[in-house]
Amino acid sequence: MTMKLNKEQLKMAESQLKKYSPRSQQLSPVYGCLLLYNRVRSDPVKFLVDRWPEFSVIIYKPQQEQKGDVFKDMLVFAIDEAILEETIRKPSVIDWTRYLCFGTCLHHWETLKSVASEKDVSIRKVAVCRKMTLEDVSKLPSIDSSGIAVRSLDESHISLVNRAWKFGDNEMSVRMIQNMIMNFPTCCVLDTEGRPVSWILTYASCAIGMLYTVPEHRGKGYAKVLISTMAKKLHALDYPVYCFIEEENMVSYRLFKKLGFTEDPSHREAWFSANELEAL
Repeated sequence: MTMKLNKEQLKMAESQLKKYSPRSQQLSPVYGCLLLYNRVRSDPVKFLVDRWPEFSVIIYKPQQEQKGDVFKDMLVFAIDEAILEETIRKPSVIDWTRYLCFGTCLHHWETLKSVASEKDVSIRKVAVCRKMTLEDVSKLPSIDSSGIAVRSLDESHISLVNRAWKFGDNEMSVRMIQNMIMNFPTCCVLDTEGRPVSWILTYASCAIGMLYTVPEHRGKGYAKVLISTMAKKLHALDYPVYCFIEEENMVSYRLFKKLGFTEDPSHREAWFSANELEAL
C-alpha cells in the first residue's frame, strides 16, 4: 500500500535512502530532494513510498498548481523493477491523464514505457545525462578569483536568469527560478555596476545547474570561480556536490571534469515526458 511520508518519516527516509547508495556517485536526486526539503520548506511536495519503513520505491512528487505546470518534475528511485511497475500503475500515485515529466535512472525506461503503453499514453526521452559528482572539495584546483566579486542572486535577478535559461522565458519557469533563488544556494559574478554577468543555481534536487555567462563576458574564468565557490558553499552545508550534464554537452563535461568532478560511466540519469499535448 502506497503511503505519503510525514515529517518524522522524511528524516528517517533520508538516512535510509543514503544506505541504499553508499557511494556519493550513486546517490539518487530523490535523496537530494529529501535532504533539502528536510531543511528548507519551499514548494509543496509529497514523498510517496511503496511501504514503510523498508521501502523499495520512493517518489518525489511536487504539487502541480495548474495544467501545464511543466517544471514540476517527479523524481523516482527504485531498487525493485516489479514493485516500481506496480507502484506507478496506481492512479493514486500518478495521474496518467495529464502532462508528466519523470526524472529517474535510465534503466527504468522500459518499465515506464510499458506502463505508459498500458495506459495508452505517449512517452519519450527528453534528456539523458551524466551525473557528475565532486567527491572531495579539498581537491578543487586553485583558481585565481582576485578582482571577481561573487555574491548570491536575489529576487531582482529572476527575470534575467529566466530569459537566459534555454527552457525559460515563460510564467512557469519564472516560478521555478524564483523558488530556487529565494530558497536554495546561488552564486553570481557582478560587473562594475552590480549587475550579474555569470551565475549558477541549485535545483530542488540539490544538483547545481543553470550555469550561464553572458556572451560578452565569456573567457574570463567566471564559470570556474562560480563552480568552485558553489561547491565549497554546498560542502559547508553538508550537502552533496553534483550536477547533471546532458550527454551531448561536451563543453560543460570537460569543464566539470577539469575541476575534479567524476562520473560513474555505467550510470545515466534521464528525463521522460508523457502527454506533452496536455501541457499546451
